This record gives sequence, structure tokens and C-alpha cells, in this order.
Amino acid sequence: MIKKMQLPLQTLNLVTGFMVWVIISSLMPYISEDISIPSGKLAMVTAIPVVLGSVLRIPLGYYANIFGARIIFMCSFILLLFPVYFISEATTMAHLIIGGTFLGIGGAVFSVGVTSLPKYYSKDKHGLVNGIYGIGNMGTAVTTFSAPMIAAQIGWGPAVKLYLILLLIFIALNFFFGDRHEPKLKTPIIEQIKGVAKNEKLWLFSLFYFITFGSFVAFTIYLPNFLVSNFGLEKVDAGMRTAGFIAVATFFRPVGGWLADKFQPLFLLIGTFSIYTVAAIILAFMPSMGLYTAGCLAIAVSAGIGNGVIFKLVPLYFNKQAGIANGIVSMMGGLGGFFPPIMLSVIYAATGQYSIGFMLLSQVALASLVLVVWLYFQDKLALTSEVFNSTGQGIMVTDVSGLIKSVNPAFSKLTGYAEEEVVGKQPSILKSGRQSKEFYGSMWSEIKAKGMWQGEIWNKRKNGQEYLQWLNISAVKDETGEDVRYVGTFSDITNK
Repeated sequence: MIKKMQLPLQTLNLVTGFMVWVIISSLMPYISEDISIPSGKLAMVTAIPVVLGSVLRIPLGYYANIFGARIIFMCSFILLLFPVYFISEATTMAHLIIGGTFLGIGGAVFSVGVTSLPKYYSKDKHGLVNGIYGIGNMGTAVTTFSAPMIAAQIGWGPAVKLYLILLLIFIALNFFFGDRHEPKLKTPIIEQIKGVAKNEKLWLFSLFYFITFGSFVAFTIYLPNFLVSNFGLEKVDAGMRTAGFIAVATFFRPVGGWLADKFQPLFLLIGTFSIYTVAAIILAFMPSMGLYTAGCLAIAVSAGIGNGVIFKLVPLYFNKQAGIANGIVSMMGGLGGFFPPIMLSVIYAATGQYSIGFMLLSQVALASLVLVVWLYFQDKLALTSEVFNSTGQGIMVTDVSGLIKSVNPAFSKLTGYAEEEVVGKQPSILKSGRQSKEFYGSMWSEIKAKGMWQGEIWNKRKNGQEYLQWLNISAVKDETGEDVRYVGTFSDITNK
């Protein structure tokens, strides 16, 4: 029973963590009325919680494997009690920065669930499970939607204090219903980092998540004030529109995970970054409210699907180092939410417009699209190589002149010849001498006419031992129908 409760409990934990994480940015229109914040520092204050919320994801992901999700969630929520209360009593910008820094713990808990939950499910469900857990992103929408309305009634300080009650409730829920017997992994953190650091896929996934989750966080932070200052919307209206953006992105996260369980995940990312590129270009031209809304919703959909797909890929490629890999990738996503708001503020201060910033997003998305396409075809080549190297039949590839270009490990096992001993030589080194010239002439005539030949043939191993093999030779043709290479596959049938 406890194990079945982990997915809903940890998802609600993430909702709570993310609700706390965005308190400052959601209430900034009200906070700025009481606390003087220079316009150039506004983006920094709202983005500060993202920093610690990103960096802490590595140790929290790692320690989730060591101590289990129950302990990490409880400790995180206990620690959050202090910055939440501190912010509710803030009177200066420095207070907001100090409290906001530690508020980042709320965003860091993301890596706990994506490390813990896959332990309870088979691999073919990891995408959907992590996608459902990712619905916890909805916590940002809940705060963005509700906090301004509550603040309008009771003031922003008391509104922040209400989060203390929420945190105490979830500390109790985790104490009673968290899994005390979650499987633990105790590989030293340095060994795990070494195990993943040299894998290029980790850094590519980090880049992709930097864009997808980073844009989700960035838009969550920047939209409330942007919609008020640039489109003249009311604060509550801007909060509701931002909540709509978050809701769409959050809804499509499990959809992305589910699709990644059913289809090729990298192919889905190709579509994701294609949408990103076009949508960011639309936003760069600062269109009417209608087109701007369409562009934001397109980014919300692609961000949601992309987030779900990426956390199908991470446990797929890093099963034994899931904690540290999840931490690194999710950290990069969080940092992706830190830099864009600051960059947009700097660009706006220098040029008086946001167009260049959105155009940069489109170019980064386009570069990511190219990298995903490259990775997709690299995976296909790797799959071909795995099949070539792991098959039990001997394989020999020659060019049209008959020179051996490649052999597989099974070839070496069956013939006794290492690859370097045969590459560049003629297959005749395997001849036993039992077949006549007419036999070979007939064989090659059939290959030229039909594109293949198969049958029994006596050959000789490196040690001189003769053996009977079943041989299949196929011609590989180019687009014009000309033979470009020949592939021979064979097995030893001497004793059959």
C-alpha cells in the first residue's frame, strides 16, 4: 500500500515545493509597492531562487538514492520553513535576496522524485511515471494564480505565511506515508560523477533540458510583470494568463513521457525544437496580444512534451547513475530559467525591446534541433554497430574488388583470424582448396544475376583446420543499381 502511494505523494510534494519556489516572482507586483526595487534589479530578485534550486538538484538527487525520498522531502520542507517566514517579514531588497536564495530548496526537490519513482516501475513505464510526477510543476501555476488574489485581500506578507501551514502538512504526510523501505544505492558520488561526466549524451540532454525546462521557468518568472508593463493588463489578469501557460506546459509533460514510452524519444525532440524555433521567431516580432498568446502557448506545449521526453531518456541511458544524472540534467534546466530573465532585462535596458532576446532563443532552439538530428542518426549507427558486433554469425564485408573492409568478432572466433590480420586482404586466405574454379565462377555469376548466393562451402581456419560452413553472400547496391560492396554471413555446420 505504501509503495502505491509514492507516485501521488511525491507528485504532491513537488507541487508544494514548486508553490514555495515562485512565491517572490508571483507576488512581485505587490511586494514592489512596499519595497523599493530598482527596475534593473527586478529580474535578479525574481531569478535568485532559481540558482540554489538548480545547483542543489545534484546533491538532492544523489542523496535520494542514499537515504530515500521520504527523508529528503521531509528535511527539505523543514528547511523551507525558515526562508518562507523570513520573506513574509522582509522590508528591504536584501531581505528578499537572502530569503529567495534559500527558497530555491523548493525547486531542488524535483530531482528527488525522478530518482526515486523509477525504482517502483518497469522501464517501459518510466516516461509516463516521470511525466506524471512532472505534473508537480503545476505548483508554480497554483501560486501564480492564487497568491496575487490572496495578497489582494490580506496583504502579501500574511499570504506568504500561509505557506508555512502547507509545509507543516507535507512534513507530516511524508513522515507517516513516505516509504521507509525504499531501495537504496550507495555508490560514492565521485564514482558516479566519473561514470557519467565523459558521456556526451549527458551534456546533450542537459542542453536540451536547459532549453525546455529553462524556458518554462523563465516564462513563469518573466510573464507576470511583462504582461502588466507591455500590454497594460491588470495584475490578477496577468497572473491568470501566466497560470494558463504553466497549466498547458504541465499537462503536456506526462503526455510527452507517455509518447516517449511509445515512440522514438529523439524523434519527438526533433518536433519539439522545430516548434520552439518557429514560436520564438513569432515572439521576437512582438506581435499583437493574440499572436503573442499563440506563440507562448506553442512554447508551453513544446516545453511540456520536451520535459517529459528528456526524463524518459535519462534513466534509459543512465540506469545505474540515475541519481547523479537526474541531478545534473535537472540542474541545467533550472539554470536555464535563471539566465533568460536577466538576459532579457539587460537587452531591454540596452535596446528598449525584447526582440533580440527572443531571436536568440530561436537560434539556440535551432542549434538544439540540429544536435538532436545528429544524435538520432548516431543512435541508429550505434544500433547497427551493436547488431554487427553481437550477432553469433560471422560477418565479412568486402568492396567490389574483393578486398576485406570489415569483420565482426564472431568472424574472428570462427576463423581464428583477428580483424587486423584480414582487413585489406582477399577472402581467398580462407580457401580450403576443396572447391573448383568452376564452383566459384558459378557462385559469382549467381551473385551478379540475383544479388545473392547461399550454400555450403569448405573453408580453412588460421590453424589450418578445415570446416564446413553455411555461407550467404549479398550484394549491396547504390542508388543507380551498381554493386558497391558485398556482405558475407556464415556459420560452422561441420557437426550438423
